[in-house]
Amino acid sequence: MALKRMDNVGIVVDDLGGAIDFFRELGLELEGRAMIEGEWAGRVTGLRDQRVEIAMMRTPDGHSRLELSRFLAPPVVADHRNAPVNALGYLRVMFAVDDLEETLERLRNRGGRLVGEVVRYQDAYLLCYIRGPEGILIGLAQELG
Repeated sequence: MALKRMDNVGIVVDDLGGAIDFFRELGLELEGRAMIEGEWAGRVTGLRDQRVEIAMMRTPDGHSRLELSRFLAPPVVADHRNAPVNALGYLRVMFAVDDLEETLERLRNRGGRLVGEVVRYQDAYLLCYIRGPEGILIGLAQELG
């Protein structure tokens, strides 16, 4: 049996609308929103009586998705939003962009903040990390040449 694909990456947020707006500005498309609840959902996550509002965002190529979740119940128990890049666990999601400077400018208008600086990796990429809504860490990469 072979792995077929990576379906999505999930990120828990407090402000679902703000996160949707930010990732739309980046270029992802909202596929849909739904409320996930009921006994079956709790069996999957081990959280029992959960109520979660989700939004599924799709990359322009249609191959990758980002699932944004806002937990209504049970309450959120930990906050990793300001963890540094060398923290264990979720680190970041990296996106390839056509024009890094233009993308940064648009995301700054939505509250994005540069973590370090834009750097050139050999003659291959321009790279940077930014913090988006709620401190979500994302990477941006522009292929050169």
